[in-house]
Amino acid sequence: MSDEAGAGEPLSDHQKREIAVWFLSNAPAGEIHYVAKDVRALLGDDAVYEAAAAEAFPEYNKAHLVSLELPDRSGDIIISTYGELDKNNYLDPRTAQVTTVDHIKQTCTKLRPAADEELPSAYIEEFRSALDVELSKYVAEAYPKGVCAVYCTNGKDIEGPGANFGFAVVISAAKRSPQNFCNGSWRSFWTMEFNYELQFIEIKGKIQVDAHYFEEGNVQLDTNIDRKDSTIMQSPGDCAVSITNIIRHHESEYLSSLEESYMKLSDATFKDLRRKLPVTRTLFPWHNTLAFSLTRDLAKELALGK
Repeated sequence: MSDEAGAGEPLSDHQKREIAVWFLSNAPAGEIHYVAKDVRALLGDDAVYEAAAAEAFPEYNKAHLVSLELPDRSGDIIISTYGELDKNNYLDPRTAQVTTVDHIKQTCTKLRPAADEELPSAYIEEFRSALDVELSKYVAEAYPKGVCAVYCTNGKDIEGPGANFGFAVVISAAKRSPQNFCNGSWRSFWTMEFNYELQFIEIKGKIQVDAHYFEEGNVQLDTNIDRKDSTIMQSPGDCAVSITNIIRHHESEYLSSLEESYMKLSDATFKDLRRKLPVTRTLFPWHNTLAFSLTRDLAKELALGK
C-alpha cells in the first residue's frame, strides 16, 4: 500500500488499518493466515498490521466458529459470542472450564475451572447437559471432525420449575485441504426459548455454508438459510431428543437441497448464464452467410466466385 505520486491523497494509518481489517475479516473459511501474510507484506508497517489483526482476528474466529484444542487436551472449544466472557476468555460449558485464547495464533494458552457464577444452576444444567449429549451423538454421525456446544443464554440461575430460560446451540464443521486448493465450513446457530407457562419451546436457527475452490481460478460458495420450529416442553431427556431431531431434520433437508442444486448446475444454471439469442433476437444464419451485405461486399471486392 505504497503512496504513489499522483495517485491522490496518501492513505492515513487509520484508513490502511480499516482496509486491512476488511480483507482479514472477509478471508474465506480457514484462510485468514494466508490473507494475513499478504496483507502484512502489502502494508509494510508492522504497527498498522498488528492493530488491524488485533481487531479482525477475534471477530473472524467468532463468526467462523473456529474450534481450538484445550490445553489439557480434554476436548475442543468453539470460539463463539455465546461463550465469550471477555475478549480473550471463553467458557467451555461441557467441561466447565474457562480458557484464554490467543486469537491471532488461534491457540488456547491457559485453562482454569469456571467459577460458580459463570455456570448454570443444577436445574438448568440438567437440561443443558442432556441436550449436549444428544447433540454430540448427532454431530459425530453427521459431520466428520464436527464439534458442537450448548450454552445457557438466559435464566441460568433458575433453581427449579416455574420460570423461562433459553439455550443456544452452535455446530461447526470444517474441511481444510489447501494442498488440494479447497476449503469449506458448515456453521449452524440454534436458539431455544423454553416457555414454562405455555410448556412450549420455540426454536430458531441459521445455517451457513462456505466453500472455496481456487485451483486455476477462484470460485466461492457463500449461502445461508433461516429456520423456525417448535416442540413441547418435557423432561430434560425428552426435550433433548426432540430438539436434536428437529435440528437433524432441518440440517439434513438443507444439505439435500444443496446437493440437488449442484446436480442441476450443468443442466440448468450454467445454461441460464448464457444468452440464448443475440441482442437482435435472431440466430446467426451460419448456413447462409451471403444474406449479409458485408459478405456480399467482401465477395465483390475480392472478386470471389469468379
